[in-house]
Order: sequence, then C-alpha cells, then structure tokens
Amino acid sequence: MDKNKTHGDRGWVPEADARQVLEPLPEARIKQCLQVCRQLTHAYVQTHYGDFWQTWLATLEKREQQASSNKDAVALNEMVALLQHRAATSADDFLRRLDIGFDEFRQQKLQAPVGQERFRGERLMLVDNAELEETIAITSICHRADTDQAEALWALQQRLSLLNEGRKIDERSNPLSPIQFCEALRRQMAELTLDTRGKIMGYKYFEAALIHSLGDLYNGINQALAAAGVLENLRYQIHAPERPVTQTSSLSQVLEAAQQELAAPSQQRAYEPEDELQAQHESQRHQQDLVGAIRLLQGHLAQATGSAEPSADTAPGSHYTPASGRPLGAGSGLDPAALIDMVNAMQAVKLAGGRALVTEVGDRLQPLPVGLVTDELMAHLQARTSDEVRADDMQLIELVGLLFDYILSDEQLPDSVKALLSYLHTPILKLTFIDETFFEHVDHPARQLLNAMAEAGVRWVSDEDTNPGDIFDKIKATVFSVLGSFERDLEVFAEALQDFTAYTRNVARRQELVEKRAMEKARGEEKLREAKLQVNAYVHARIRGKDLPSPVLLLLLLPWSDYMAFVILRYGLESPACQEAFALVDELLWTIEPKVLEADKVRQVQMQESLMHQLQMGFDTIGYEQAKARKLIDSISALQKLAQQSRAPAAAPESMRSKLEAMAAEKAGQTPADTLPLTPAEADLVEKLKLIEFGTWMENAQGKRLKVAWYNPKTMHYMLVDQQGRKVSVVSALQLAREMIAGGLRIIAGSAKPFFERALENIYYSLTAKASNTLLEDE
Repeated sequence: MDKNKTHGDRGWVPEADARQVLEPLPEARIKQCLQVCRQLTHAYVQTHYGDFWQTWLATLEKREQQASSNKDAVALNEMVALLQHRAATSADDFLRRLDIGFDEFRQQKLQAPVGQERFRGERLMLVDNAELEETIAITSICHRADTDQAEALWALQQRLSLLNEGRKIDERSNPLSPIQFCEALRRQMAELTLDTRGKIMGYKYFEAALIHSLGDLYNGINQALAAAGVLENLRYQIHAPERPVTQTSSLSQVLEAAQQELAAPSQQRAYEPEDELQAQHESQRHQQDLVGAIRLLQGHLAQATGSAEPSADTAPGSHYTPASGRPLGAGSGLDPAALIDMVNAMQAVKLAGGRALVTEVGDRLQPLPVGLVTDELMAHLQARTSDEVRADDMQLIELVGLLFDYILSDEQLPDSVKALLSYLHTPILKLTFIDETFFEHVDHPARQLLNAMAEAGVRWVSDEDTNPGDIFDKIKATVFSVLGSFERDLEVFAEALQDFTAYTRNVARRQELVEKRAMEKARGEEKLREAKLQVNAYVHARIRGKDLPSPVLLLLLLPWSDYMAFVILRYGLESPACQEAFALVDELLWTIEPKVLEADKVRQVQMQESLMHQLQMGFDTIGYEQAKARKLIDSISALQKLAQQSRAPAAAPESMRSKLEAMAAEKAGQTPADTLPLTPAEADLVEKLKLIEFGTWMENAQGKRLKVAWYNPKTMHYMLVDQQGRKVSVVSALQLAREMIAGGLRIIAGSAKPFFERALENIYYSLTAKASNTLLEDE
C-alpha cells in the first residue's frame, strides 16, 4: 500500500509494513478473529441496546400522556404498544441482523446502501418524503459517527481488509461501520409499521445510546485484533482533509452533501420538542441548514444545466452563466449598487402599478407574476453587456423567485393575501442585495414580517368575504407602506413588523375571547346532548319490540326523557335520583301489563301511588305544562286499571309511534340523515375524522374558511367557528363526511411551522427533485 496515499476521505495514512497488509491469513485464524469481533459486538450491544429501547419507549409514553389531540394520542398509543410487545426480543433481533452482516462479509457479499444510493434508477422518482426523511436521518448519524470515530474506524477497516483476504473495504462492506448499525435498526423498524415521527425519534435515541460510543467498541476490537497479530504495528497520521464537495463534485455527491447538511435538524424536527423554547431553537437550526442545502443544490444545478463547464477552481462569488446559456457579458463584475438601483426603479413601478390596480378593482388585486419580475430584471442586466453578474447574486435572484413562487402556490394562504404579498417581491429582492444574511438570519425582521402577514392571512382572511375586513386592510397597508418607504434602511421592516404584530395581537385577543365563550357554550350544549342521547338509547332499549299504547310512548319518549336528562346533568348518572328515574321506566311498563296472578295485582296497587307521585314530581321539575301532565297521569291510571282486569291496552298506530320516536331523536340532536346507512366511503372518512386535530382549517364551496375548534368524542359532534372565532355550527361527523364527499367542504392542509420554514422546505424538496431528475438523465 502506498504510504503517501490517503484512505478515502478520511485523510489518514498507514505506516504499517506493506508486506503485513498483503500477507494472507490462515482460514482458521480469520474465523477466530471474526468470532472475537462478534463476541465484543454482542457484549457492546447488550450493554447499550436496552437503555436505547427503554428511553425511546418512556419518551413515547410521556408524549402519549401529553398529547394535544386525539389523533396524536391514538398514534402514540399504537407505537407504545408495539415497542412494549417487542421489548423482550428487540436486542436479540438487532444482533441477529448484525450477524447477517458478518456472514455476508465473510462471503464478500456485504454492500449496505448509503445516502443517495438508496434512490438510484427509476425508484428515485417514486421516493416519498417519509423515506427521504429516514434516509436523511441515517445519513446524518453516519456522517457524524464517521467523523467522530475516524481514527479507530480507519484502523478497524484496515484490519478487517486483511480478514477479507486483503480486499479493501469501506463503510458499505464493513460489518461494524455505523451504517451497518443504522441499517439493522432500519430493517427492524420496517417490521414495526411506525410512522416517520416515531422512527426519527428512535434514531435520535439510538444515536445517543449506541452510535456516540462506537469508538469504545472499535478501540476494543482493534486492541483484540492487534493482540492476535493482525496489523499490530499499524500507525497513521493526519493529512489535511479535502473539501468534501467542491464545485466540480458530481451531482450525486451534491445531493448526498445537501442531505447531510439538512439531516441533523430534520432529525430533530421530526419529533415533538419538549417546550416552546426548544421548538424555536430547533426551528432556527432547521431553517439555517435548509438554506445551506439549498445553496449547495443551486450552485450545482446551475453547473449541470449551464452552457459552460466551470473550472476546478470555480468558487462562490465567481461569475455566473444562467441556465438558459446566455452569458451576461465579460466585465469584471456588476457593482452591487447598480443591482440595487435597478431593483429600486422596478420597485417604484410596482408600487405605482399596484396602487392603480387597487383603485380600479378594489380588493380583487391580481398577483404579481414572479417570473415576469425576474425576466424584467434579467432584461436590464442583459442590456449591460459590459458587466457580469456574480454567481451569488444570481442565486439570490433565483432563491427570492422560488420563495415568491411558493407564496403564490401555498394552499393555506387565501388568494387575496397571495396577491398582496406578491408585491413584496422587489423589496425583498433588493433587501437580499443589501443584506446578504437575510436567508441565514432566522430572526430577520423582514422574514418575521412575512411570517406574521402569512399567518394573519390564513387565520383571519377568507376569499369568500365580500368585505375582507380589518386584517386584510392592515396587510394591504403594510405591503404598500414597505413598497413606498423601503430604499436602503432596514429599519423599515422592523417598524412595519412592530406595528403589524401589535395590531394583530389585539385582534387575536378579541378573537380568542369570542372563541372561548363559544366553546364553553358548545360544551354545555354537548353535555345536554350526551345526556339526551343516553336517555334516548335507554328508553328505546326498553320499548323495542313491545306494542305499547300512545300515552306510554308519549310519556317515556318526551317529558320523562327530558326529566331523566335533567337528572343526569344535575346529579350524575350514578346518583340515587338518576337510578330512580331510570327504574321508573321498567316499573311503569310492568304496571300496564295484564295481571293474572293475584299477587301481581296486589303489588301493582301498592306501586301505583308511588309511581304517580314520581311522575308528578318529574313534571314539576322540568316545568311541564300542568294540563298535559294531568292528562298523561290520568291516561296511565286508566291503563293500569285495564291491567287489573287482565286486559291488554290498544297499541299505538305505527304512524303515531314513528312520529314520537322521530321527535325524540330530534330533541336528542339526531337528524333523519344520521339514521341512513353509511356507505364504505362515508364510514372510512368518519373514522379518519376521529383523528382530526383541533385548529384544523376547512373551506366550503363558497371559499368560506371554518376551523374545527372542538370535538366531542362521545356524540361525534364538531364545533366549527369562523375566522373571527364565532360559532358557525355544531355538526356530526357523518354530516361532515357527507359534505366533504360531495365536494362542499375540504380540509386545508395545515402546518404549525412558520411560513418561512415551510417555504424553505418546499424549495429544498423542489431542488432535490430537480437534481434527482438531472442525475437520472445523466445516467
């Protein structure tokens, strides 16, 4: 082996005797050494794996208890059950998978896929975000481990190469590399049918428990192999590392590097943070790494589609050849001030045009075409034939364009707000030339202003309203204020942000108060509805299949049902008063049955006075009309006399019975539509609606936005409020499902992430897909 040749990307140079590396080992000795490796690996895993699994399980259990929605609680409960079921066998299963790696290594068949290799060929086009997130997490873990354990891992690979009949191995073919540990866990998780959040949380604790301390295992194995005479004199020294990705790197390297850039925060964002401060910190890290990955992809996509092949020493800040292949001159570089002046002139034109359009069409402002603004700027630049544009500036122009493309495509934003925000394209573009930290600076006031206006638009503006309201007017005033006043002073954005957030804070307080009052009222109504449903079900169970006279049906289905519901609410279902009210139903039905035995007749007479007293007391409690009450009591007494004579009363006509049952169902909050049989599609959607989160936004066919403010799992009723927090309706899950299937209502895909974070993620995945397509075309 060449002593001056670096090994892979590690930067280590062996100083062992070359004859020692190439000299083959006897088969028995190889088996003995591999057995030592297995034994030390088993001991290491058995020491650490249980802590990983228990920490993962305990965290899931804690989050289940603190779940903020029924959907989260159900999902977490299922994951907890899965992990509890597999806890006893999980370590053995994991070791079995590692042992398979040892067997394949011995057969020289081990080749674990890493990073972008998972998505080669046609399958790359079909990969979903969940699998991409998992691959990003694994890539990140392995990248950190390879860096942290570089020395010990390199030495181990040299020794394992000797055990591999002198054939060189890398992380793909090393049975003890970090990727093999992660791949064993990935295969194990695949059998548990966990969701992405649960998997990424598992990888987090797996890294902490097993991967961080892999150096201990590697050192132990290196010592054992050295003691067995396997490269016992191996030495290495550090060489200066090369840049992992340069501007001449292949597109597959760029994709993998971009994923590594993004992996760490993606891993952390996939599980629910412990508190708001932690969530904010993770969001900031995530956004910063998104920008790094985006810039990496931008530069290499420009090379892949450009007309000229960049030289090996091309660096950020060099001159840019656009994807169209049109060069921008051959000067020494366009003065940034000239760029700012160009955008400044465009901004003044957009301000005047926007104001004119608002004057002509009122609030129905059309969005500013982002592509036309970029083309206009490029036309100005093309006219300056003596100047070129730096690659960094071209990337900024592209990135701002992608940001505003996302604004115009964001499903959460109403069209009217999209149109308004599109007019900030030129001031934001100019801002990026003045302050290049805009995309890296998470707390930049301009970014916060975009976040605040987008959130306000989603929360309070609806395209359905003929008068969009105060918030829309405030967004419009803020946009045109920035257009009119921003030249070079960044304080314009800070002042606009302060003014806008102060305004929306007051609006939010009013809206939350209105929504809270509506929710309290709805909860009270739902408690009554619950009680009525319980009573209605109880009464129907008692009268089902019995031919009963009209007075009895009328009494039990209407006034006495009202009294039983009142008692449930006032005293509770388990109270003596409630038990007596429910028992009266059976006692009354028994007293009107024909009596043949003398003992039954005596008992009926003894019960009669008490029953009549209870009925009268119930009528008085609910304020039932006295004349009607007296008439019902007299009718019941007449039926009891018939029973004394062993005579059966005439049953109520079917039409009368159906009418009374329908009246009782309506009082209990059930509509005729609720009694219709469910289609398979309706039943499936009703089940899915059980998992809906509070705060989910919906939009009806007219464009009106409604929010699910509360859900009663006992009655399956949902409270919908408008964007001002006012109650619009309380509807059943079946009603919602039928309206959604008919196309009259749709769920707006929502996210708790800030607008800018969603935009960066969208841009990242868009560029990743573009890079993947380019990679496929090259292959």
